[in-house]
Amino acid sequence: MTDYHSIGLTGRDRVNNAIGGGFPTGSVVLIEGEDGAGKSALSQRFSYGMATEDAYVTYISTELESWEFVQQMDSLSYDVVDLLLNEQLLFLHADVDTHDEGTKRQLLARFAGAKTLWKADVVFVDTLSALLRNDPNYEAVIDDGNEDHVIQRLVTFLRQVTMADKTVVLTVDPTSVRDDALRPLRNVADIYFQIETNTVGQEIRRNILVRRFQNMKSPVDDSIGFSVQQGRGISIVSRTVA
Repeated sequence: MTDYHSIGLTGRDRVNNAIGGGFPTGSVVLIEGEDGAGKSALSQRFSYGMATEDAYVTYISTELESWEFVQQMDSLSYDVVDLLLNEQLLFLHADVDTHDEGTKRQLLARFAGAKTLWKADVVFVDTLSALLRNDPNYEAVIDDGNEDHVIQRLVTFLRQVTMADKTVVLTVDPTSVRDDALRPLRNVADIYFQIETNTVGQEIRRNILVRRFQNMKSPVDDSIGFSVQQGRGISIVSRTVA
């Protein structure tokens, strides 16, 4: 029988219901979207909700430092201070801008080998594409078109992790990584979301296109509208077509 990580906050928003009641344990979740699409905000909502449901969560950000993460979450009305202090949520900043030689730049190897990171039930990586772009092992093979080998090693590692009932949520900007390199990640993902955005007047409309969702707990729509609002966070948006 499959266990699930609830996304929580059922009395506050409709996110958990829209996502089918949660993510199955031992899943790879891929959230794909261009810069500004809302993949970070979506990941932050998922991580916060899961932590409030007693899942141990690790959140890795390539953009935010710890104080910025707390500030960003507070702006969305997701108060993570107690979760951080109680070690329910572990936040790590991945410094991808380092130009040091040697092991400090082996980002993917350090990611895989960080034992503390993998003690969590759910691990968020926001964004994986930034880790890839700044890892010398990936950089060295891009020009040769052999980046698929680097991704395949990552995929093998992710499958080993999920066999231990860990759930891994990855965000990717498809404009920053070659499509050929993304294909193995898309294929291995048990849950694959693509975020599309459309501008209507001054409004940005965001939709999660559900490309794959294996072992869903309850039915999930093929397209899920959502909004990101200061002071409110993520809200599911129901739209009618005239």
